[in-house]
Amino acid sequence: MADHYFSAEPTSADNRRTVEARIWGRDYTFTTATGVFSRDRLDIGTAVLLREVQAPADGGTILDLGTGYGPIACALAVESPKAEVWAVDVNTRALDLTTENASRAGVGDRVHPALPDGVPDDLRFDEIWSNPAIHIGKPELHKMLLSWLPRLKPGGRAWLVVGKNLGADSLQRWLTENIHPTTRQASAKGFRILKLQAPS
Repeated sequence: MADHYFSAEPTSADNRRTVEARIWGRDYTFTTATGVFSRDRLDIGTAVLLREVQAPADGGTILDLGTGYGPIACALAVESPKAEVWAVDVNTRALDLTTENASRAGVGDRVHPALPDGVPDDLRFDEIWSNPAIHIGKPELHKMLLSWLPRLKPGGRAWLVVGKNLGADSLQRWLTENIHPTTRQASAKGFRILKLQAPS
C-alpha cells in the first residue's frame, strides 16, 4: 500500500527538499520530505488559514493539530514569543521535520512535536489550529476532533481550514451540534475558515 501523509511510519525513501513560504510578513525556509503532507509547497488551505487569521498576540498554550512539517506551529511560535506550541501528528517523519524546522526558525525550545499519546492528558489549550486530515474519512475525522477540541480552555477557540468541496459546511454544522458553536470566518480559494468557540 502506498504511503499517505497520515501513515505513522512512511516506508517511502526519505527524500528531502526545501520550500520557501512567506507567513505574516516573514520569510521561511522549511525542510520537507516524501511521505508528508504537501511536501512541494505550502498547502493552499494552510496558506489561506494563515492569511485570514492572525496569530494570538498574548501567547498561551497552542495546539497545531496535524502539523505536517510544521509551518503553522513554527509561524505561531515566531509571532507569539510567549506561546508554547504543541505540534501533533501521527507521522513520525513529519515530527522529525517539525523539529528541524522549528530549530531553524529559532523556536525549537517552544515548539513541542509529539505523537497524540505524547501530549499530557491534563494539558488544555488556549487555541487550536488545524488543517485537518479530511481524507482519513469522516468517522476517524470526527473521532480526532472529539478527542482534541474539547480540550480548549474556557473561552478558548479553534481555527480550522476545510475545503468547501470536502464538506466544510456539513462539518461546521456537526461541530456546532457535537462540540462548540462554530462559525464561518472567511472563504477563499475554495476553502472555509471555521472558528469554534468554547464557552467562557
